[in-house]
Amino acid sequence: MIFSDLYKNIVIKKPKITLLFLIIFLVSFGYNSKNFQLDASSDTLLLENDPDLKYLREVNKKYGSKDFLVLTYTHKPSDSFNFRSENTIKNLTLLKNSLENLNWVDRVITILDVPLLKNNDEPLADRIKNFKTLSSRDVDLERGFEEIINSPIYKNFVISEDGKTSGILVYIKPDKKLNELIQTKNFYLDKKDKGKLSNDDSKKYELFLKEYDLYKKIYNKKNHENINEIRKLINDHPSPGKVDKNSTDIYPVIHLGGIPMIADDMMTFIKNDIIVFGLGVFLFIVATLWFVFRNIIWILVPLLSCFFSVFIMIGFLGLAGWKVTVISSNFIALMLILTMAMNIHMSVRYLQFRKENPDVSNSEALLWTSKKMFLPIFYTVLTTICAFLSLIFSGIKPIIDFGWMMTVGLIVSMSVTFTLLPVVLSILNNQNSRDTVEKKSKITYFLSKFSQKNKVTIYSSAVAILIISLFGITKLEVENSFINYFNKDTEIYKGMKLIDNELGGTTPLDVIIKFPKKTSDDLDDDWEEEEKDNDKYWFTRNKIDKLTKVHEYLNSLDAVGKVISFASMVRVAEDLNDGKKLQALEMGVLYTKIPDTIKKEIIDPYISIKNDEARISLRIKDSNEDLRRNELIKKINDDLENKLGLKKEEFKLAGVLILFNNLLQSLFKSQILTLGIVMAGITLMFFVLFRNLILSLIGVVPNFMAAFLILGIIGLLGIPLDMMTITIAAITIGIAVDNSIHYIYRFKEEFKKIGNYNQTLEKCHSTVGVAILNTSITIVFGFSILVLSNFIPTIYFGVFTGIAMLLAMLSVLTLLPRLILTFKPFGNE
Repeated sequence: MIFSDLYKNIVIKKPKITLLFLIIFLVSFGYNSKNFQLDASSDTLLLENDPDLKYLREVNKKYGSKDFLVLTYTHKPSDSFNFRSENTIKNLTLLKNSLENLNWVDRVITILDVPLLKNNDEPLADRIKNFKTLSSRDVDLERGFEEIINSPIYKNFVISEDGKTSGILVYIKPDKKLNELIQTKNFYLDKKDKGKLSNDDSKKYELFLKEYDLYKKIYNKKNHENINEIRKLINDHPSPGKVDKNSTDIYPVIHLGGIPMIADDMMTFIKNDIIVFGLGVFLFIVATLWFVFRNIIWILVPLLSCFFSVFIMIGFLGLAGWKVTVISSNFIALMLILTMAMNIHMSVRYLQFRKENPDVSNSEALLWTSKKMFLPIFYTVLTTICAFLSLIFSGIKPIIDFGWMMTVGLIVSMSVTFTLLPVVLSILNNQNSRDTVEKKSKITYFLSKFSQKNKVTIYSSAVAILIISLFGITKLEVENSFINYFNKDTEIYKGMKLIDNELGGTTPLDVIIKFPKKTSDDLDDDWEEEEKDNDKYWFTRNKIDKLTKVHEYLNSLDAVGKVISFASMVRVAEDLNDGKKLQALEMGVLYTKIPDTIKKEIIDPYISIKNDEARISLRIKDSNEDLRRNELIKKINDDLENKLGLKKEEFKLAGVLILFNNLLQSLFKSQILTLGIVMAGITLMFFVLFRNLILSLIGVVPNFMAAFLILGIIGLLGIPLDMMTITIAAITIGIAVDNSIHYIYRFKEEFKKIGNYNQTLEKCHSTVGVAILNTSITIVFGFSILVLSNFIPTIYFGVFTGIAMLLAMLSVLTLLPRLILTFKPFGNE
């Protein structure tokens, strides 16, 4: 009562003061919109507190890890232009020199840098000491190329099997400050995980995060400039041997890839998506409002509410430091859609009341409308919030943030709707606010008749839909490839596809082999005991045989592309030794004679003498349609233990494949299993609102069926669930139940007056049913805008959520009224 009086005395009776307050509120938050940030780093696709992430960081620290870009360099078929020709060598040398001249590039590795150990017949020691490369003056190009393309190390790594594509690695100079900041962040996170983060530490951590975010912003800007610079270099790169202007036969085709490029392109995608989604949904809202009201005022008022809501929310995100990621890039579109839906329901109810009560004053009509619409809109907001809050169980920070982001956004939208709309209508005069044309809807009229006369058809269809849905749900799987997240015409897709097909795969996986501490049995007879601690005596035949056995097993797996380990180096050395196996002493001596330049590139990344470990690096063919990551990981772990005889403590898997799989498995468990919690929560809300168990169950059934059906369709189409599509069911239920709440609430109100179920049904279809139809159509078209994204999961999210909303609307206007007619939850007529 007190709240009602305050609302009446402030919002309704003093609209200009309220509007001034809202504008001040808008400007205050708008100022903070300058701090609005985007984030497309790999951190946004990782599980918080994932122990495998911590282990991977340890592995990278031991064996060395630097950011790098990959250029795929493919020549077109030409007798005069291939990797055996001087033209190609000159072209590649020129490109390498240009890349090395970029001030942010640390070093560039190409096929020209591969040490050639078979290019002449000198003694092996001399060949190792004074090795040649393809760029050496007196090198035999034919012989050198054949050595590289048949090399256990470099084949399918820097050169494709057909010899037409080469990979160029561009290592980026490490950013010392960023590395220090990352180490500090990990330090705080470790303390937090262990529950040792004190209040003082928490304050320091909050201050540190501001410094970290500020520097990340600078770093991302620098990375964007670097990517643009290397792309310009690639575009401007000349091609020696070109015959004339119109001939492109011998031009190399160069694609850019690598994590820094993907992160930068993702940032561009997010920016474009925000603009495209916002603009597209805005246009659909304008079109819908014109179709519904045919009056400029009833277009401007809801649009003003949408503008206030979104702009205040953007300012809030800037103030709170919440970054928008590819997951939450559609938050503006969602806020526009949901705000517009609230405004349409409010506006339609206000106009209907004014039509039925022409003598009532404008302020009284606004107060009556606000009172009548508060509870149904409040409960629709609660149910939608319930759905979005289910995302917090994912364990993935950007998805958690998206859930909280939309929760705050819905509260902002509701607050703006119940203040700005009545304020503007109060300021406008009486005639302008109600001067609109109301048309009967043929669609809702047809659906009302269909609901009354087709009981068997509706129920049999519902049962059939349920059976199909359950069958489709059994076909669901959490499996996806990162490459398939992008359109085929994007640089990301082209580069990854070529690397996947020609250069040994894209997704990295490491197998760490842990050797037991040395005993006397591991030492050859000619080793002196006092020399055990010397690095060169670390090498034993037992270790190499074990390493080779694991290497060959991994290489035999269909899903695996390139495999590199120290066993690859040993194989090269034994090939140079006429196929004879190297013994421990020979390997130790050879290790000491290898130049540091070679050792740094092809040995140090694969063994850790200090830790008695070896690293086998393999890459998975991400575009393989038959690839099942979780099964592959389980198979490798099982086979290493049961087939190859390794103990559990003697090996461990690490890498991006593990992290990505953990992400997907976590999503499946958290979202699919917590869908029941969302359903239970919404059913409970219905019971609190309507105080009728049967009515509560009737209200949720149509929406649950729509969610199940969309999951069934996804399963039947064989589309794998991912970080966005897996949230469709919960979000669909949360948004779709809004229609049920509005319909039931109005049905309950009208039934008290009419006392006849069929007549009440017709009345509801011609009033609130029209609002439901109009808002649902706008929501469907609003989600369809997401198909313009470059990010495939966003497209799927838009398409399937749109379809689900359409199905939910049809269910609410057919199945729901049919259930009401059957069970008569409001008592007998």
